[in-house]
Amino acid sequence: MALVAARRDVCVRRADRFQPFAASYTANKSRNQAGPWSGLDMPRDAPVGQRTAAPPVPPHRARPARPGGAQERPLKCVLLGDGAVGKTSLVVSYTTNGYPTKYVPTAFDDFSAVVQVDGTPVQLQLCDTAGQDEFDKLRQLCYPRADALLLCFSVVSPASFQNVWEKWVPEIRRCCPLAPVVLVGTQCDLRQDVKVLIELARRQERPVAGGDARGLADKLGAVAYVECSALTQKNLKEVFDAAIAAGLRFSERRARKERQVRSTADKMKTLSKAWWKKTRDRRRSGQMDRWDHSIAPHFCTYSH
Repeated sequence: MALVAARRDVCVRRADRFQPFAASYTANKSRNQAGPWSGLDMPRDAPVGQRTAAPPVPPHRARPARPGGAQERPLKCVLLGDGAVGKTSLVVSYTTNGYPTKYVPTAFDDFSAVVQVDGTPVQLQLCDTAGQDEFDKLRQLCYPRADALLLCFSVVSPASFQNVWEKWVPEIRRCCPLAPVVLVGTQCDLRQDVKVLIELARRQERPVAGGDARGLADKLGAVAYVECSALTQKNLKEVFDAAIAAGLRFSERRARKERQVRSTADKMKTLSKAWWKKTRDRRRSGQMDRWDHSIAPHFCTYSH
């Protein structure tokens, strides 16, 4: 399936009503909680614990209508994972070819882009969620009608990898058990970073091995595992290609089942109306004294 990202049709929608929560969270969060490997969200040369506010996002511009264009298929992808593993950087790098060098915790951001899938335009909605526990209830509002889930962890943060199975898999199975999952290892460019390796060694940790990540992907039933870097854009397109392909297949199956349910309901409604109409007409004509088994539904039984 050929996938070509159309950067020209990118737009960004910020959930402004949630920004006060994000600002409050940023102001109250301890600086010492920031790990040195949150480089996807801060400058590479920033000292440990330094967190700065992100620049304001430009206002959203409505995209003009496409005259005579093909109907765009909607596709919703939700990004999940611990805070500061690089979910926002993935989306920004993919949709704008840019890279955010400053960090602010996400409350809820909604990005949109149009991609071409085998010549068909797809309206890709990317829901960037918060990984912090403070936003658990807010995050669950993003699950309904999700077509694919991008479950992210940092390859240089063993804690975020451990939380994939301990925190995120149970939440997915509770809130959105049927949607396909793509397991994403972020910040692969930091595997050989000396400062990161020194800090990991000081904590008696090491980067997450690719074999361990693939084993976890098989264990949780993910459709794919991809390691990528938002900074260098290594395998960045492959991440979203896998999500789009799996999401389209899931969306088609769900739409087909919904059509079948509607069709069955319509048939039952029509059958019920016809049966009661026939019963009413026979009663009015005096052809039915008490109960006529010839026109009763086959599933009705009566004892004499």
